Amino acid sequence: MDNEAMLARAKQVMDIEIEGLRLAQADLGDGFIKAVHLILKTLERGGKIICTGVGKNLHIAEKMSATLASTGSTSVFMNPMQAMHGDLVMVAEQDVLLALSFSGESDEVIKLIPAVRRLNIHVIGMVGNVDNSLARMSDVVLCVKIDKEACPFGMAPTTSTTATLAVGDALAMVLLDTRKFRKENYAKLHPSGAIGRALILHVYDIMRTGDKIARLTESATVKDAIMAMTAAKSGAALIADEKGHLSGIFTDGDLRRQLSKGENILNSCVSEYMTKKPVFVNADAYAVDVLRVFEKFKIDDLPVVDKNGLLAGYVDIQDLPKMKVM
Repeated sequence: MDNEAMLARAKQVMDIEIEGLRLAQADLGDGFIKAVHLILKTLERGGKIICTGVGKNLHIAEKMSATLASTGSTSVFMNPMQAMHGDLVMVAEQDVLLALSFSGESDEVIKLIPAVRRLNIHVIGMVGNVDNSLARMSDVVLCVKIDKEACPFGMAPTTSTTATLAVGDALAMVLLDTRKFRKENYAKLHPSGAIGRALILHVYDIMRTGDKIARLTESATVKDAIMAMTAAKSGAALIADEKGHLSGIFTDGDLRRQLSKGENILNSCVSEYMTKKPVFVNADAYAVDVLRVFEKFKIDDLPVVDKNGLLAGYVDIQDLPKMKVM
């Protein structure tokens, strides 16, 4: 296989899976709605979602359970073989079983259903069609319809597992929206690492203030801006009007661009060269919002204003790694 053929085959596989996703999306209907309502009732009465599967779907079920749990829908993963040898202890009467089997005939999953039925819990079967054993044994059938696997032999689960995972993600996100799960809730479940800190911390927790920012009036000169930036060890000077409202920003990048033109601007008014009406962020926003602004506008320096629109501080993108929020 030459390089072009490799790329062509790779793209073909992705095309097949994309088409599978489209078919699975188009086929979503009553089964999906019923699954959502059953899970909502389960969670409302203090139950949890038990995700299980076999083979490749065992891994899909584990990821699905992790996504559900991390977005506020209490869930655990259960290996069906281990369940028959003691792990059924994790199942309680108020729970719901989300069983994955594309064929609907996976022996380990089929044997598990009567065992959990004795505990009087409901079953949602995620299957590839409605005419199989798991579908007939389920209270709700969530069909994941695809046309074909990407595997040329139709044997290795490829399109089917991709589509099953996508439907699981859709289920998790619909539950998130329906249960009004917020960023604050997400932060409580992710207290460690950059994600947690970015969601817990506010801009006022991470911004520079006082003598750590180069703050100037509109009458200041470029030389004043350089001196202020040097003293504050800042990459930008923030310019405010006489009432304290942000009116512009002058960065070291602006300085270099002007000096490269060979102009003597040191005694010129900084307001002539500043960026007027710059991008800014509110002090009570979350640190994660700062990350999004930096990414969207491709900037390194971000002024901060308070609820009255007055200049309150400054965030330098170089500060974020030190604060473990990126």
